[in-house]
This record gives sequence, C-alpha cells and structure tokens, in this order.
Amino acid sequence: MIDVNVSLSRWPFRRLPDDKTHRLVSKLKSAGVTHAFAGSFDALLHKDVAAVNSRLADECKTHGDGLLLPFGCVNPMLPDWREDVRRCHETHHMRGIRLHPNYHGYTLDQPEFAELLALAASRNLIVQLSVMMEDERTQHPLLQVPAVDTSPLAEVLKQHPDLPLILLNSQRDIRGEALTNLAVSGNTYFDIAMQESIGGLTKLTNLVPYERILFGSHAPFFYHESATLKLQESNLGETIRQAITVDNASKLLHQK
Repeated sequence: MIDVNVSLSRWPFRRLPDDKTHRLVSKLKSAGVTHAFAGSFDALLHKDVAAVNSRLADECKTHGDGLLLPFGCVNPMLPDWREDVRRCHETHHMRGIRLHPNYHGYTLDQPEFAELLALAASRNLIVQLSVMMEDERTQHPLLQVPAVDTSPLAEVLKQHPDLPLILLNSQRDIRGEALTNLAVSGNTYFDIAMQESIGGLTKLTNLVPYERILFGSHAPFFYHESATLKLQESNLGETIRQAITVDNASKLLHQK
C-alpha cells in the first residue's frame, strides 16, 4: 500500500502512539505499506519553515528506511515562501508539498494561494492541502482552528487543471455534491482518513471516481488500523481496492 497521509515529529498538545519515526515506520511496514507521504506536525505552529523542512527531510532519510517520502511545508504568508518551495524541490528533492491554510492564516481566494499553486505546477510538485487536522470538538480551548473553507477552490483549480491536488482529512467538512464538484474541477484527489460511517468508502465512490481516491491514514494522529478497517468493511472489489491502495498514488508519483 501507499499511504498518502502520515506525519512525523510531535503533535503539539499530547503524545501520540508511534510518534517516534522508527515506531511509525515499523507500524506502516507491518500493515503492508511500502511508501508513505510524510509531512511534519512542526509545520503547524513553527515559524522557521526552512528548519521544519530540513528536519523532515533528514528524518525521512535517516529513519524512514526507504519508506517515507517527505512533503515539505510552505506558508505563503511568510516573506521567504517562494524560496521554501525552491528548497523543497531543489535541495531536499521532495515530490510534493503539504499546506495548512487554517493554521497559517490565509484563505483559498487570496492571490498568494493562486501563485503558490502556479509555482508548484511549474516545478511538477504534488500539492497536498490539509482541510483539518483535528475535530473542532476536541481542540485545545486556546487554539480553536476551524476547517479550511474550500468553497473558492473549484474556481481556483480551473486555472491549474493538470496540477495534482490531494485534499487530506476532508470528508468531515466536505460532503455530497461539494465533493463531486471538486473532483471535476481539476486533477483533485481525496484521501480516506476522515471518511466515516458503515460502507463509507462505497458511498465515497458514488460521489467521486474511484481513480481519485487515495489510501491515507492520518497516522499517528489516528490509529493506522482504522484506515485499513475501512477497506475491509466496504465491499469494493479487488480492482477498486487495488486502485485506492496502490495504483492511484503510484500514478501521481510518476506523473510528468
């Protein structure tokens, strides 16, 4: 399997099981994961993004055992963000970047976001956008972070129809027709980490093409087993299961 949604370092508000890289890698391997797109929890609140990305790249190289693929953070509200994109691509040789608009204080209709997408497209980078990291009901009272408002996204994506954009942790906030509209607005993909309810993946395939669905666990914030159980309890068939767990992400990695 290819897991498109894991994070390294420490969640700011509590210790998580498997928040040490070697333990997370061991858990992923035992679940049959061969590659994982890895961001960093440090990206949420640290201002020194360059240092966050450097640590992420080093951690993946040193302890990832060939399994972890680093996805660096870019915050377009910081003055040197274009250089951060360059470093992710040229210095760290990352395959993509991961964005946290709600933690970094910008909206998807701001010109900086459109410029960031254009710059990522010019460098053939995959863009991951985390809609939320944590259910608002369990957030620390001094740090309430609402989900990203994705209503402007469909219009923005029309300007970048070939840019691979992965929405992480999205289905708790984006549902029904809104998911379908985003799927047809660009080269947009959805992970399964926050797809809930019995038969949730089957329901998701009724809203978006299965070719746009990716296996993502949001580990270690969520137990990795919760994502694999979603596969087991949904009657997807081998073709769709193979696409979601391996083929769709593999094609993204090899897009030119």
